[in-house]
Amino acid sequence: MIDAAAIDGAAAIDNTAAPSADLGRLRRGYGGGRLDERDLASTWVEQFARWFAEAADPGSGVLEPNAMIFATADAAGRPSARTVLLKGFDESGFLLFTNYTSRKGQECAVNPYGSLVFPWYPLERQVIVVGSVERVPSARSAEYFRSRPRGSQLGAWASRQSTVVASRAELDGRAAALAERWPAQTRIPVPPFWGGLLVVPETVEFWQGRRDRLHDRLRFRRRADAGAGAEGVGWAVERLAP
Repeated sequence: MIDAAAIDGAAAIDNTAAPSADLGRLRRGYGGGRLDERDLASTWVEQFARWFAEAADPGSGVLEPNAMIFATADAAGRPSARTVLLKGFDESGFLLFTNYTSRKGQECAVNPYGSLVFPWYPLERQVIVVGSVERVPSARSAEYFRSRPRGSQLGAWASRQSTVVASRAELDGRAAALAERWPAQTRIPVPPFWGGLLVVPETVEFWQGRRDRLHDRLRFRRRADAGAGAEGVGWAVERLAP
């Protein structure tokens, strides 16, 4: 699994109006980027790796290339979204880690589907993923947990993610108590309620901004290959209207 921790537009935003003025005037024109079928990699994972490398380049202007919006929904279909960090990707999917009792963790348990958006604004690009969500093996979660800074390990224990907390002092108090429980040089165990989620894509869309809002949108869509048997899965490439 590839470790994710490893061009401005020609027209500027029209921000001459006051913030409370007509938002219809607040817009940015995109530059001369393009995405043609002939330039697309043969697989979505190759294309994503290519674009991710460009986003991760220090000169790209993208501050956090592995930041992604993760949208989920509960059993009734009510959606929620938040920004999380990509921690790995390969042909099996996109990897993130979370508290399983958090809102997103609970929603994935009852409705195991989600969507990711990588908003690489300085490059005038997005990558949009839709697919199923599954937990990763505990050994994989433990491997990543032990690579985290000690403070982050304690934070995973201290935060009952998505629950109401009475005050900041209460949260800080939990963290301080845990630091005493597991002093320096003591191995902090992996919380049983914490681990990895893998978003297994059914579609991966590569979006490139173009002039006049006529953007390029090329989507890899998973399909069963006719006559290939139960294990035969292929990918169709489709151009979507902007």
